[in-house]
Amino acid sequence: MKGSTLTGAVATIVLSATLSAPAQQTMPGCCMDQWNPSGMHRDHWRPEHMGPGQRQRMLRHWTFMNDGVPTAYRGARSTVQVTTNTVAEGRALYEANCASCHGTIGMGDGEAGRSLSPSPALLSYMVRMPMAVDEYLLWSISDGGERFNTGMPAFRNALSEDDIWKIIAFMRAGFPPAATVQ
Repeated sequence: MKGSTLTGAVATIVLSATLSAPAQQTMPGCCMDQWNPSGMHRDHWRPEHMGPGQRQRMLRHWTFMNDGVPTAYRGARSTVQVTTNTVAEGRALYEANCASCHGTIGMGDGEAGRSLSPSPALLSYMVRMPMAVDEYLLWSISDGGERFNTGMPAFRNALSEDDIWKIIAFMRAGFPPAATVQ
């Protein structure tokens, strides 16, 4: 009996402390993300709470979710077999064409990307998202960001489709360093 009473009292104290947390009081109507309490409030992700750069960055995602990809990319699937050589070639192509803006491991921290608004995509995270299917990635890299007013150049005339697939294979492999690719 004493054990269950003590457990109930502790649960009540913990629940009271959780419900009266300062972060929840400062964001009325917002659900606090207990895994990242320093700022990951769901209300921040509503369109009216997004800054212009974030809205601009999300436009491609919204377009994909609502309209899909342009006809030229519908049903596109990678044409390269993922091998150590393919990933190594993808790394070289990524370094030559993408790293200056997106950074060596896809964190959007490349020197050339520092002056861009919106900032370059965080490819390390984006490539693992459910929307990062073949046709979406091929479309993003091939057409670039002109349609969405971003600084992402179109690579459809600069790289072959196989080269783009090699870059995608490298990104999906987790941006491995050269020593582990060769």
